[in-house]
Amino acid sequence: MKRLKPGMVMTQGIYNGSGGSFLSKGVSLTESYIQKLHDLGIASVTVTSMDPRDRIAPPEDVLEEKTRVLAVKRVYDIFQQVAKKGTFDVEPLMKASSAIVKDILERRKNLVQLTDIRTHDMYTFAHSVNVAMLSALIAVLVGMKQEEISDLTLSTLMHDLGKLSVPIEILNKPSRLTDEEFAVIKRHPRAGFERIQSMKKLPNKDVLSIVALQHHEHMDGTGYPDRRKGKEIHIFGRISAIADVYDALTSSRPYKKAYIPSIAYNIMANCSKGQFDEELLGLFFQNVAIYPTGTVLKTSLGYGVVKNVVFGKTDRPDIILFADCDKKLFFSPQEVDLYRDRECVIEGVLKDMELYHFVHEIGFDPGALLDLQKESGM
Repeated sequence: MKRLKPGMVMTQGIYNGSGGSFLSKGVSLTESYIQKLHDLGIASVTVTSMDPRDRIAPPEDVLEEKTRVLAVKRVYDIFQQVAKKGTFDVEPLMKASSAIVKDILERRKNLVQLTDIRTHDMYTFAHSVNVAMLSALIAVLVGMKQEEISDLTLSTLMHDLGKLSVPIEILNKPSRLTDEEFAVIKRHPRAGFERIQSMKKLPNKDVLSIVALQHHEHMDGTGYPDRRKGKEIHIFGRISAIADVYDALTSSRPYKKAYIPSIAYNIMANCSKGQFDEELLGLFFQNVAIYPTGTVLKTSLGYGVVKNVVFGKTDRPDIILFADCDKKLFFSPQEVDLYRDRECVIEGVLKDMELYHFVHEIGFDPGALLDLQKESGM
């Protein structure tokens, strides 16, 4: 945050405490914006250089910025309505859901790039939108009918309504929950299910309440609240469980920093065996930028910057190798297709301060290689 300067351009959106967007992706920073980021306690943001010669356009996400902002505001609104009146007007939320589905169907060529930041009081609302977006994407990939995709998307926007029954000090506790506190957390799926079921004017509520009830169930029967297993879990529940955990892992919370996509992938694919539907999980990660463009990797061949990520090959991107394992720059950087070069092992990802010190040490910004590629038309 200390290195932010006016003119730098945001490559991620930041949501404020009233359900709207404080800063949208693509906005140029000013002194007042930078001060507000400090005041909000935002630890870090991703920006492009203020120098147009160095600027790399942020990758397009699956959702348009205006769709995301609208949906976050609508989820915020229904939480406020339910808290005050016990019910809500579903029509605005249905319109937001339709906008999400429209974006997914039109922009499915884009890999998933979750780039939003939420202040602590906005987490639940923006999280619900991301879970809806990711769930809709998986639904499209498995070939669901549009009516089913619409039902799933709307139900995931409402999936955390049960958290209204959980004290805020438990939801935002910065340390490990006690057994008693976790028992309170585990009640929110059923509480959400019951809230949705109680909505008198809500159509198709038996279907729309499934995600609220089942998004924490595990395939091996270790989840909650009903310890369902395998196909006892509705496909809406199996899909939303993947989307829910991925977004939670890649988000900052009072008790943890956000994990980068590659770590989230490793946790879900390798450290959580039995928790997810393996077929759906594999399909999901074929469409997620595990190593987004511009990521600097340490490999067994040296250091490289990710040039391109391809559907179905997201764990083995195309890179530009620019330095050896001793950080000595190559005279001529070379492109490597990691999917074809199976002998090259990805050993780690350089991020945050580690990347900053690396760039300072070698006296070279790997992102410049992407600009050169762009300028040469390669």
